[in-house]
Amino acid sequence: MKDKIIIKNARENNLKNINLEIPRNKFVVFTGLSGSGKSSLAFNTIYEEGRRRYVDSLSNYAKQFLGGTKKPDVDSIEGLSPAISIEQKTVHNNPRSIVGTVTEIYDYLRLLYARIGKPFCPNHKNEITAQKSLDIINHILNQKEDSKIFILSPVVNNQKGSFATTLARLKKEGFLRVKANGEILELAKNPVLDKNKKWNIDLIIDRFTLTKDAQTKSRIAEAIEIALQYSKGLVTIEVIGGETNTYSITHSCKFGDFDMPKIEPRIFSFNSPNGMCEKCKGLGLLQKASWDLICPDKTLSINQGAILLFKNLVNSKNLEWQEFDKLLSYYNIDKTWPINDLTKEQIEILKYGSTEEIAFTVTSENGIKYEKSRQIEGVCDKIERKYLDTTSNEIRMYYSRYLSDSPCDLCKGKRLNKYALATKINNLDIYEICNKSIEELKEFLKTIHLSDIEKEITNLILIEINHRIDFLINVGLQYLTLNRKAETLSGGEAQRIRLATQIGANLTGVLYVLDEPSIGLHQKDNEKLLNSLRKMVDLGNSLIVVEHDEDTIRQADFIVDIGPKAGEHGGEIVASGNIDEIINAKESITGQYLSNKLEIKVPNSRRSGNGKVLTIKNAKANNLKNISAKFPLGKFIAVTGVSGSGKSSLINEELINELDLLLKNKSYSDNNKKITGYLYIDKLIKIDQSAIGRTPRSNPATYTGVFDDIRDIFANVEEARIRGFTKSRFSFNVPGGRCDKCDGDGVIKIEMHFLPDVYVTCDHCDGQRYNYETLEVKYRGKSINDILNMTVEQAYAFFIQNGKIRDQLQTLLDVGLGYIKLGQNATTLSGGEAQRVKLATYLQKKPTGKSLYILDEPTTGLHSYDVQDLLNVLNRIVDNGDTVIVIEHNLDVIKCADYIIDLGPEGGKNGGNIIASGTPEQVAQITNSYTGQYLKKILKLS
Repeated sequence: MKDKIIIKNARENNLKNINLEIPRNKFVVFTGLSGSGKSSLAFNTIYEEGRRRYVDSLSNYAKQFLGGTKKPDVDSIEGLSPAISIEQKTVHNNPRSIVGTVTEIYDYLRLLYARIGKPFCPNHKNEITAQKSLDIINHILNQKEDSKIFILSPVVNNQKGSFATTLARLKKEGFLRVKANGEILELAKNPVLDKNKKWNIDLIIDRFTLTKDAQTKSRIAEAIEIALQYSKGLVTIEVIGGETNTYSITHSCKFGDFDMPKIEPRIFSFNSPNGMCEKCKGLGLLQKASWDLICPDKTLSINQGAILLFKNLVNSKNLEWQEFDKLLSYYNIDKTWPINDLTKEQIEILKYGSTEEIAFTVTSENGIKYEKSRQIEGVCDKIERKYLDTTSNEIRMYYSRYLSDSPCDLCKGKRLNKYALATKINNLDIYEICNKSIEELKEFLKTIHLSDIEKEITNLILIEINHRIDFLINVGLQYLTLNRKAETLSGGEAQRIRLATQIGANLTGVLYVLDEPSIGLHQKDNEKLLNSLRKMVDLGNSLIVVEHDEDTIRQADFIVDIGPKAGEHGGEIVASGNIDEIINAKESITGQYLSNKLEIKVPNSRRSGNGKVLTIKNAKANNLKNISAKFPLGKFIAVTGVSGSGKSSLINEELINELDLLLKNKSYSDNNKKITGYLYIDKLIKIDQSAIGRTPRSNPATYTGVFDDIRDIFANVEEARIRGFTKSRFSFNVPGGRCDKCDGDGVIKIEMHFLPDVYVTCDHCDGQRYNYETLEVKYRGKSINDILNMTVEQAYAFFIQNGKIRDQLQTLLDVGLGYIKLGQNATTLSGGEAQRVKLATYLQKKPTGKSLYILDEPTTGLHSYDVQDLLNVLNRIVDNGDTVIVIEHNLDVIKCADYIIDLGPEGGKNGGNIIASGTPEQVAQITNSYTGQYLKKILKLS
């Protein structure tokens, strides 16, 4: 096979007939500005061609399940291997997917628990062991000769009742005696038991003085078999003057109240009916009414509308309010008292109602009186009942505002049923060990004490588990737990998990194409990742990595710089070769940043802010150690720390959740124990990397609102007025002007059932979204579809005379998105691109000077050149008086911040503390701050 991948005339998207030779079995980096064509070459051309050739090699039967593959726009590619793509897009939206299932470690743990797990009774905490009849016989024969022995069958275990029917049946079947709470009773005397007392009743099968002859052994065996029949596998052996032991031939508790089924791997699966919690069906969560959502401002009284469900109904003739009012009167709850001043018992009544029947009368608006006598439900029970009972989506949506996900009260959020959780290794169930970090799990597995037989049984299982753990640690994910939901992983984390899985597969001769694997990774963990990438190459694979990270670029064997700029100004090979060749290439912007000819400058001074402070106290989410954090307002703030240190927990789960709740309820006074200073903020703007839409009809033009103005222009074209076309005619979201076959999507969705859905171009409109008549209307020679196919940069030039549209498009240019198309399918935008579309949309609005912008890793997918544009935009926001908080690892952004909050020192359980806070110069002086040490170098401080 050739030692190079040879590409001739690649023209996909903005690529301009690229010819390129890439060495095989090497670590190759594609770099360049955002939108320059890196992904078009790496993913849309090289990977797609590799995938197409693989699919074409399959049988026709297999092809029908994989869908059609379109040949990329390239003349030829030689020397191509089977290709595997590992991208950032998070594909695990299934709430059942966790890190353990995605990495397959959980599958091996299920096998481990099925092989060596020991079941324990959840009620009595004793180990459950299954005995053979012969073992029980031998236990009796091992007693001293002449011992007095009772063989008993436990028929009632700690239950109330007279059990007259049971005793009568046993008498009829020929038995003479029972032991009731230790006392021997003659069945012939028809004993009467107190029905209000709890009883332990043992049927006396036999009693004898032990002799060790064959006749006695036969007698014992027969008695044990009879005892086991009457107690469903249990038998009690009482030695007078000695021990009393209960044995089970099944996995049953010796006290008779817990039966363990056969232990199999499927018992430990929360996706199987055999293992899932029967109440939450393996999700670990139930939707429950949240008191904080029902009553967010507890300084108000009920009369003042503290309970939102009744806010506009207080003292009205509404029947539900009257009923609730009767509940308040019955328990003497004062409606004029602030909720905070009520007792815990009174609040429980508000939430869950009465525990006894209440006689009350309500009167309808027509004056009709209704007399009732029953328990009155509280607001939480009422909301949950109405949410579940209704068939109306509108009513369900109304009540859903008061619901939140709460841990299942049966399994306590553990997803599994009592049988799975009863099985333990080293006194831990499978949920508990999955709650350990990857690093802790590795140490735990070393502590398991195994017998020689168990070692033989588990050897291969433990090897597979440890291999996968090591791969996760090597890509910097040692802080994750196996119970972490896959849907909560960042794009970078999800990609590194797939990367670890591929390393574990030990494939050779494969072409791997990766998309920015360093995203979300602190510089401290970067070296581990680079070592893992190098290992993939050493196994005999080719590696193409789309990357902006300087350390990764410098480690590459071969670098391809694509540009020189983005969109139509990109798509060319600016330079290729080793690091020195890139640095020496005059036209390479990447080379100029690598050589420090171009750089992002450190600000001359740091902003002093507006003197006001937002403070969050006692933050405990995930690994946070009950910390308090201060955010000086009117500044550019960076929240930093190693991966897993608690950055997202502090900002996304603590600050955003609390602030969101408070800002929705303006009447709340600023005396909240959790957060203070929020009255200085009037708007919380969260700009994350989630998609701007989930269908082909969602695109940047519709999201930013510029499409409304474009449709206005087309509706005013003379041809449109003659035909009677209104603005709605040019919408692909409503019937009329859109293609009837694809409903304006431009593509047809083909459901693949067990595979992801496939989209193919609509053959009726040829992907143009609109019908023929609509497309005949032209504005300055362009149809509505032509406009949607323009890049932002092209559209800006086209609409330069229209001030409103021009200004809207300018914000997209400001955030570096001049290369994306106005009508580009939202699902094809990267997380970073989607985030910047949202940022551009907010830039169109007038600043208030009291807004708080929060962005999570906004530099995702950005070249240093684009990072400068992003910083210009963020600084513009702060200069207008607003506050910006970014969670970030990029040192070029961190060094430009006014204030830093650094978490750590490590990830997982060893993180969750604030290690340093202050200006970059101040943080750089903190010796136990990893971020500080990297800042010290970049700021050139002594």
